[in-house]
Amino acid sequence: MPEPRSRKDAARNQEAVLKAADTLFARHESPDDVTMADVAAAAGVGKGTLFRAFGDRAGLLRALYEARLEPIREAVEAGPPPLGHATPPQERVPALLDAVLCFKLDNRRLALALEEGGSSSPYQAEHYQRWHSLLRAVLDQIPGLTDSDFTAHALLAATRADLIEHLAGQELIPRERMRAQLANFVARVLVSGPMQGLTAEE
Repeated sequence: MPEPRSRKDAARNQEAVLKAADTLFARHESPDDVTMADVAAAAGVGKGTLFRAFGDRAGLLRALYEARLEPIREAVEAGPPPLGHATPPQERVPALLDAVLCFKLDNRRLALALEEGGSSSPYQAEHYQRWHSLLRAVLDQIPGLTDSDFTAHALLAATRADLIEHLAGQELIPRERMRAQLANFVARVLVSGPMQGLTAEE
């Protein structure tokens, strides 16, 4: 049975909006410089269509973020090493966190706008809860490592968008050095346990 035209139109409009938003956010220094009217005009749709599809600006940011994140999620759920299930947990944890770091480095402005936007805590965001649940499940597989729930939160804190923005934008730490620092931090946590790992430099 053919798909209803309205549904096809809606899917096509949503794809056009995400593509337009992606292009606009890439061109501007700050996502705050891009308005919903800008996105609607670039996509060739009315503002009403935009709001019906995404609810508000935060909804549009979430949808764009999720679209960019999809390849990583697919690699995590069904892909080959180092992200896939075949990788030992001691190797999968740093690979997962490295993937999050690289994703946020590649999407600094969008990640920062999404994590800072809205009145709710970023820890309540769907994408954060997904990463936390996944990381906690992998940490549970490591013998001798206790309190995987807190450890997952602590490790993910090292990939917060505001921290990445500070390190990359203010301290001008190169990408590869940042990745190495995160890998060393994760290694200490996994070897020493969460409390000792977190205080190793004190």
